Amino acid sequence: MARKEGRGPAPTEAPSSEVKKGWHHYLDRVAQARETIVVTRYGRPVARLVPVGSDEGASSASFVGAMAGTVTVHGDIVAPLGEAWDAEA
Repeated sequence: MARKEGRGPAPTEAPSSEVKKGWHHYLDRVAQARETIVVTRYGRPVARLVPVGSDEGASSASFVGAMAGTVTVHGDIVAPLGEAWDAEA
């Protein structure tokens, strides 16, 4: 495993084949040591394993409430339309 250069503790890089073989080992490292692991495939980063609650890798907006204020209701969506229709036809 190689270490990436950068600020702060650099994430550990591991090939996907190695992570697949030692999946539980890597999960333990992330959970217990609060380590970040970048999973690579053919030398390119494809995924990041981060501890739950970590700000790293998270978007600036929370998932809950991220779309607040984006829905617009035009009129009464449950009232009858005033058109006659036959459900059995």
